[in-house]
Amino acid sequence: MGEKPLKILACGDVEGSINAVFNRVRTVQKKSGQFDLLLCVGNFFGSSPEAQAEWQEYKSGAKKAPIHTYILGAASQETTRFFPSADGCELADNITYLGRRGVFSGASGLQIAYVSGREGRQDPTPAHCFSPKDLSQLVEPLISNNQFRGVDILLTSQWPRGVWQYANSPEVNTKFCGTTSISHLAFKLKPRYHFAAVEGVHYERRPYRNHVVLQENTQHVSRFIALATVNNPEKRKYLYAFNIIPMKSMEASELVKQPQDVTENPYRKMVGENTLSDPTVQEPASQFFFDLGKKQRGGGRGQGGHRQSQRPPFDLDRPKQPRRPPQPSGPCWFCLASPQVEKHLVISIGTHCYLALAKGSLTPRHVLVLPIGHYQSVVELSSEVVKELDRYKMAVRTFYKSKGQRCVLFERNYHSQHLQIQVVPVPEDKCTTEDIKEAFMLQAQEQNMELMEIPQHTDLKQIAPPGTPYFYVELDSGEKLFYRIQKNFPLQFGREVLASEAVLNIPERADWRECKQTPEEEESLSKQLRNDFQPYDFALED
Repeated sequence: MGEKPLKILACGDVEGSINAVFNRVRTVQKKSGQFDLLLCVGNFFGSSPEAQAEWQEYKSGAKKAPIHTYILGAASQETTRFFPSADGCELADNITYLGRRGVFSGASGLQIAYVSGREGRQDPTPAHCFSPKDLSQLVEPLISNNQFRGVDILLTSQWPRGVWQYANSPEVNTKFCGTTSISHLAFKLKPRYHFAAVEGVHYERRPYRNHVVLQENTQHVSRFIALATVNNPEKRKYLYAFNIIPMKSMEASELVKQPQDVTENPYRKMVGENTLSDPTVQEPASQFFFDLGKKQRGGGRGQGGHRQSQRPPFDLDRPKQPRRPPQPSGPCWFCLASPQVEKHLVISIGTHCYLALAKGSLTPRHVLVLPIGHYQSVVELSSEVVKELDRYKMAVRTFYKSKGQRCVLFERNYHSQHLQIQVVPVPEDKCTTEDIKEAFMLQAQEQNMELMEIPQHTDLKQIAPPGTPYFYVELDSGEKLFYRIQKNFPLQFGREVLASEAVLNIPERADWRECKQTPEEEESLSKQLRNDFQPYDFALED
C-alpha cells in the first residue's frame, strides 16, 4: 500500500499540568521519534494559581509545546474563561482549541470528529456543555453522505454509556459513568479510535464490530480508550501512542480486518431500531451492562443476551425433532459415541451432557462435565446444551456441599478439541473461597497473566466469541475469573493452582499423568462415585 502511518499521542485530563505532559511527550519522542499530533481529551486547564502561571508561560510564548497539540473545550465551569469563543482557535504556539464540536481533517486525510464538554441538561446549555443540537449538527452532514464509512478518531470528554457491555469491566462505578448521547454518537460515527477522559481511570476496551455478522457487509472495528489524569498518584496510564493510516487511504480488505478478540457492538441493543435517527434519545440504565438475568432465568442462556435469533417461528403443534449433536472430523476421546471414550469412567448420562470421573483425578470426587456432541468450548453450545450443563453443575455443587466440600469449576479452551468442564471439590475446612480466588490470582500474576473478575451473570459468549482461546474459573460463591489466552499458556494451570499448598496441598498431583490408575482402580472409584451421586442425579428422574 505504501502509505506512511501517522504517529499520534492521545492524552487524558491535563488539568493544568502542562509542563508534566510535554516533558513526558519529549521523553517518548526521544525514544520513539517525532510524533505528528497530540490529542487531549477532558479538562486541559486547571484552576489553581500554579496551573494558571504554568499556562501563562505558553500563552506568552516563553515556552512552546514540542508537538502540534489539539485540545477539547472546557469540561467544567471553572475553566471556561480559558476559551475565548465556542469556535476553534489557536490558544498558543502549537496549541489549538478544536471548538465546541466539528470535524477536523488534516492534509493526510485523517478525519477527527470531536465534541467538547459534558452533556447539557438545561436550556440554554452552559458554555462547558454540549446540546442535542450540537450532536445532530455534527452527525447529520457526515451520515448523509452515501460514501460515509466512519471517522478515523472520535474525541469526547465524557464516556459513552454502556461501552463496557460484552467486554472487560472498567474500574469505575458504572451506574453513574458516561452518557447515552455519546453512545449514540459513537454508534453513528463508527470511529476507529474513540478517546475519552474525566473519570480519572485508564480503560482500554476490546475492539467491537460495527456490523451485524451474516446480515451486513463486514466493516472496520472500533476501539474505545479512556485515559487517566496526568500525574495521577496511582500511576494510571494517561498517554496513549498509536499509528494510524487514514481510512480514505486504506484498501477495504485491510480496513475491515477483524482482530481475534473482537466483540459485539455495545451500543446496538441500546440504540434500537426506533432511535437510530436521534442520537440524543435516553434509555434507562437497566438496558445494558450484562443485563441478562431475566432471560437466563427464563430458560437457557443461549436465548438471552445480545444475539437475536433469525430463525423462522416453529410450528407449535408439531413435536420438535431432536437435533443430532455435532460430530468430530477424527478420533475424539470425549465424544460419548466414540470408540475411544473410556465408558467405565462415566458417572451419569443426560440428554445433551454427561458426567465422568476425571482420568488421573486430583481427588476421588474430581469429575468432568462434558457435552455428548462434539463442541470445543462453552461459547459454542446451543441453549438446550447450556441448560443441561448448568443442571449438572448445580447437581455436583449440591453433592459436594453435602460432603462438606466447596465446588471449583474451570475450563481451558486451548489445545483441546472437546469441551471439558473440570469440577474439583475442595474441603471447606482446608481453605475459604477467598483463599482459592487469591491462589488463582497470584499464580496468574506470577506468570504475567491478567486473570480478571467478570460480573457473575455474564454470559461467556459476550466476551469470548467462538474460536477465542480462554481460561475460565467459577467459584462456589458464583464469582467468575476469566483470562483471554495469548500464547504459551501452561496446560496444567488449573490443576497446579488447586494442587498448590494454598488450596489442596497436593503439589505432586498437579500433572494428571502422574496420577494414573489401573482400569480396575478407575472402575472401582467410578462405581463408588456413581452410587454416591445417585440421589443428586436428575438424569435418572428425567
